Amino acid sequence: MNIILASSSPRRRELMERMGLEFSVRTAPTDETMRPDGDPYDEVADVSRRKANAVRPLCGADDVIVAADTIVVLDGLVMGKPRDPEDAVDMLRRLSGREHHVMTGVTVISGDRSETKTVVTAVRFRRLLEQEIRAYVASGEPMDKAGAYGVQGLAAIFIEGLDGDFYNVMGLPVCTLADMLRGYGVKLMGC
Repeated sequence: MNIILASSSPRRRELMERMGLEFSVRTAPTDETMRPDGDPYDEVADVSRRKANAVRPLCGADDVIVAADTIVVLDGLVMGKPRDPEDAVDMLRRLSGREHHVMTGVTVISGDRSETKTVVTAVRFRRLLEQEIRAYVASGEPMDKAGAYGVQGLAAIFIEGLDGDFYNVMGLPVCTLADMLRGYGVKLMGC
C-alpha cells in the first residue's frame, strides 16, 4: 500500500511529513469550480472528492489517496485564492476585525472505498491597519492562499484566536486525517 497525496501544496506536504507518513505526490487537472448557490461546507467536500478521483487512474488499486481543498467563508461568501494583489487587499479588509470560518474538505480513497469529511475552524482577526494589509500583500505571501493569508506565516500577527484545528487553517486537518487513515489500515507512530 502506497500513500498518495493528490496535491502540490507545500503546506499539505509539510503536514503529512510531520505526521510521519511516507507518501508520494501525484496531481491531475481538476475542475475546482464551486456552485455559487451551493453550501460551502458541501462544495469544499465535493472539490476534494474530485481531486482524489482525478488522481485515481494514476494509482494502484490498493494505494491510499489523500486529497483536500480549503476555503475561507465570511458571511456565506467563499474566499478562495486571490486573483491579484488588489483582490488580496479586498479580502483582508473584509476579514479585518471579524470572525470567519476556514473549511477543508478531506477525501481518502482506496480501492472501492471512499470517505470525505469537512472540518471547520473559526478564526478571529483583530482590526487591521491599511498599511499592514498593503505590506502583507506586498510580501507576496497571501497570493496562493485561500482568504489571502497564511496562519503559519506573517499573518500570524493578525489572528486574535481560533476555535478548532489550527492545522485545518494551514490546509490539512491533521487529527481528522489521522483518524481517517487509521480506518484504511495506515499506521501512525507505529500503531
